[in-house]
Amino acid sequence: MAALVSCCFGCCEDNNRGHVTLKEMPTVQLDTHHMGTDVVIVKSGKRICGTGGCIANAPLHQNKSYFEFKIQSTGVWGVGVATQKANLNQIPLGRDPHSLVLRQDGTVYHNNEEKNRLPANILPQEGDIVGVTYDHVELNLYLNGKNMNCPASGIRGTVYPVVYVDDSAILDCQFSDFYHSPPQGYQKILFEQQIF
Repeated sequence: MAALVSCCFGCCEDNNRGHVTLKEMPTVQLDTHHMGTDVVIVKSGKRICGTGGCIANAPLHQNKSYFEFKIQSTGVWGVGVATQKANLNQIPLGRDPHSLVLRQDGTVYHNNEEKNRLPANILPQEGDIVGVTYDHVELNLYLNGKNMNCPASGIRGTVYPVVYVDDSAILDCQFSDFYHSPPQGYQKILFEQQIF
């Protein structure tokens, strides 16, 4: 009996012989290492205010990604996808080949070209939820869970969710626990080790 107890407790010593230490999966949030110099990130990496842009800490590796932004306070803002080469101090984004974004005026810009626009008389307002889907080819937009049928494409390379603000805008990011269910086939952003 003493040998059994010794064996059981021997496995639990500080050197963890026989046990695998499980790592906690990282949380997708705004990346404070990739943001504009006048940006403020609060609420555990979920809220952006100040002036400038910020990308998330996880690239969109899986085939079909979904994420949301809640407009807490209006102003100048934009949401979409960007590479790490995007200049997060120069807003609005969408002026170069490194970002593809919906702007507060309902236009979708990439490489300084208007790629699409929201339907007439539909502009996101304070309290609205903007959903974004991306499938490595096309970005699509949803407003309060409704498809805006406003596809845009053209960005290349590894992309991340991006958001920018100015003029008192405040946006909250939802990378899980969504306000609206993702469209069929789309899911929350997964870190690369979660895909395999």
